[in-house]
Amino acid sequence: MPEIKSRKKRRKKVRFKEVSLKLSKNQQRSLDNYCKARRTTPNKLIKKMIRRFLNYSKDVPDESFATANQLDLFEEGHL
Repeated sequence: MPEIKSRKKRRKKVRFKEVSLKLSKNQQRSLDNYCKARRTTPNKLIKKMIRRFLNYSKDVPDESFATANQLDLFEEGHL
């Protein structure tokens, strides 16, 4: 009886979206200096800093919508 070789499933192609932001000259210089000191790239640094917000695929927790200052507005006796 001949052996049947199983085929590996093809990997789904990863799609990327481009995000742009504007920095002043001083901000860009500061970012470059920080990245050079830490031996990383600006892209990796920015992704690392916002990783916490990138992990929500569908549902965003309610707690991330209100800040501490906003919660004070709804307390009794605030007026």
